[in-house]
Parts: sequence; C-alpha cells; structure tokens
Amino acid sequence: MKAKHQRLTLAILALVALVGAGVLAAFALQDQASYFYTPSDIATKKPDVGKAIRLGGMVQKGSIARAEDGVTVKFVVDDGKAQQAVLYSGITPSLFVEGSGVVADGKLTADGVFVADELLAKHDENYVPRELEGIDMTGNQHKTDSLVQ
Repeated sequence: MKAKHQRLTLAILALVALVGAGVLAAFALQDQASYFYTPSDIATKKPDVGKAIRLGGMVQKGSIARAEDGVTVKFVVDDGKAQQAVLYSGITPSLFVEGSGVVADGKLTADGVFVADELLAKHDENYVPRELEGIDMTGNQHKTDSLVQ
C-alpha cells in the first residue's frame, strides 16, 4: 500500500473514532443535562416526573416557610404568569429572600412539587436570565435583610 493511501486510511479511522467518541459522550450526558424552565413552562409543557430540570423565577412574597427541623424550606417561585411550589432541604444562600430571583436545580414529583437539590440566589440587581427579562425585579432592590442574621 502506498504511503498516500495509508495516510488517507489513518485519517478516515481517526475521523470515525472522533465521531464515535462524540456519540458516546452525547448518550452518556443525555440524562445529566438539565433544562431551564419557568413556572409557566412547567404548567404548559409538564416535564417528565423525576427528570433533572432547572427552575427559575422570583420567590413569591410571603411564601417562604421553614420546617421545624431548621433546614427544610418550602416556598413558591413565580414568573408573573404561573407559580410553582418548591421544597428544598439544606442551607439557603444568604441572598435568598422573598421577592428576589432564584434558580433551583432539582426534579418534579408526581404530586407537582418541585424538589430542589441546589438553590442559586440572584447575585445582583443587573443579572436577569434571558427567560426572565420581562419580570419586575425591583421588589427587593433596596432590601438588605436576609434570613441569615
């Protein structure tokens, strides 16, 4: 076999191996990817129960309720069109207050409650995810108190 044909064969084998690795990586990460939903998206699209998703919106005023164990928190996320009940067990971020923005990673249960594994609070007044640009975020603009004192 000529050297030119050997190089061509090697290039084709490398390309096939690269495509194969990409396909394997895509299948491996398929269950790990979480998609961003707002409460109105959850109300209309209904993601699969137990599927990892990311929920974002505003913490509804008056909705934060702490359980007696001190680490379980129930609250409602609102996007101006719909609300979604959320249950989280863990230490909440210091910026997590009523009227502020929140992004929660977790799963939807069969009874419609979103169980969060992780909470991310809004880090400043200027950050707004693209999906939440139309929501009024001035409700907590001058508020400096937090649940952690």
